[in-house]
Amino acid sequence: MNERFAQYRERVTQYWNRFSGKQKILFFSTLFIIIIIIVVLTMQLSKTEYEVAFQDLDSTDSAGVMKYLDSAGVSYRLSPDGKSISVPSTDAARVKVDIGSQGIVQGGSIGYKVFDESSSMIGTTDSEFNVKYNNALNGEVEQLMRRMQGIKDAKVLINLPKETVFASQENQEQASASVVLSFDPGFRPTQDNIDGYFNLVKTAVPNLPVDNITIANNEIELMPTAKGGQAGVSSQVEENFALKKKFEEEVKKNVKQFLSTLTGPDKVDVLVFSQLNFDKENRQEKLVTPVDAENMKGIEISSQIISNTYSGQGNTTGGVAGTGSQDVAGYPSDTGSGTSSSEESSETRNFEVNHITKDIIASPYSVKDLTINVAVEPPTGQNTLDDTTSAAIQNILVNIVRASLADSGVSYTDADLAKKVSVYSQQFGSTDANTASGGLATWMIWAIAAAALLVGAGVGYMIYRNRKKQEEEVEEDIPLQVPTEFPSINMDSMTNESQVRKQLESLAKKKPDEFVNLLRTWLADEQR
Repeated sequence: MNERFAQYRERVTQYWNRFSGKQKILFFSTLFIIIIIIVVLTMQLSKTEYEVAFQDLDSTDSAGVMKYLDSAGVSYRLSPDGKSISVPSTDAARVKVDIGSQGIVQGGSIGYKVFDESSSMIGTTDSEFNVKYNNALNGEVEQLMRRMQGIKDAKVLINLPKETVFASQENQEQASASVVLSFDPGFRPTQDNIDGYFNLVKTAVPNLPVDNITIANNEIELMPTAKGGQAGVSSQVEENFALKKKFEEEVKKNVKQFLSTLTGPDKVDVLVFSQLNFDKENRQEKLVTPVDAENMKGIEISSQIISNTYSGQGNTTGGVAGTGSQDVAGYPSDTGSGTSSSEESSETRNFEVNHITKDIIASPYSVKDLTINVAVEPPTGQNTLDDTTSAAIQNILVNIVRASLADSGVSYTDADLAKKVSVYSQQFGSTDANTASGGLATWMIWAIAAAALLVGAGVGYMIYRNRKKQEEEVEEDIPLQVPTEFPSINMDSMTNESQVRKQLESLAKKKPDEFVNLLRTWLADEQR
């Protein structure tokens, strides 16, 4: 066994000694590099990859997540600032679901869940309950705000008024809220987003009007549309401008399309300018009108006529009071008898009239003013439009303006409408210039074509010349071929004709090309 081992070692030593010094150094270097690669790959493959599962945590949420991971036996890494926690990539999805289902991460907000966690059998005092309720309400609103688009973080402080039984609902104090928002990088809230923030806080807190809500970020205070938010004004102005431009483009397109049928395509240019009324009016009308408008009377629904007549006989007092010598002063001095009568009548009529109540919402976007200017190119051979065509176009434009201004609330005469339209003839390009440009275009086209042909021919000739020159240089560089040495047959040494024939047949079978060249050489010698 030892002898065999010694033989193997001696063979290995002899084989190793065959290599030079450089080959030995190369062998060890390659072996060292292979070992390093194996070690690095092993470390990388066995290394645990961590993934950031939670970020932007406050101290309370970080402590809750770490406590859960420790109890679950999951390894984790805490960032230096304590706001991010990384877990193994293989467990990241499961950890996120578990922690999310338990509500551990709440962004520092408590929420109504505090009443479930800290419930006591003895109970709490009113002051403790109010503090917990206020904190829970703040936390719930913060959680709602964080779910809104673009909000990174939110801090809410709500002040609830003290309820009293001695004040009525109208005289009780109102709640107030202060909100500070942090938006995602690059996010700019629109006015609709801002109004959504205010409505969310308003509906989440009882007895909280919008005027008592203050929302701000790290730059400015946000204002709702009800308090004059500028974003809403700017968006409304942009919308109005877009509607105005769209209306003008529509009128321009319709006028140009219609007039093109009279003058021909591409011979009409239209300029439209308008003013729109964007005021939206809401009004309520309560009207009382008669049924019979001509006689200004309503419908008679009831009528009552009462007539009383009385007649009879009786003593009547006569004479002048206190005129006799024995009469009492102030008392009638004489009496007599006669007939008396009285008559009384009354009439009552009830009429019904029309009671009309109208809730009118005036639609915005009515046209206040409209001006149309049309430039028409006259027909070929004419410098201006004829009066008939110009008058027809004028009437068409006046009718369009009259129809557009029907709801403007202003009455326009035909003279006023005629001032709002204008028609003039204009050459879109001079006739002489067009003729000259047409003649120039013809010979210029031929000149350009001829120049292109000459340039192409010159380029082709230069390419051909360069290629030919290169081929000549290559032929000069190629060395002359060495003439082929043909096998010779010594006819003098051959005494037998059959041997010569055999050699020729063998040469023809094995080397036919050399045999053909040999025959050509013999034929050339005989011709000489």
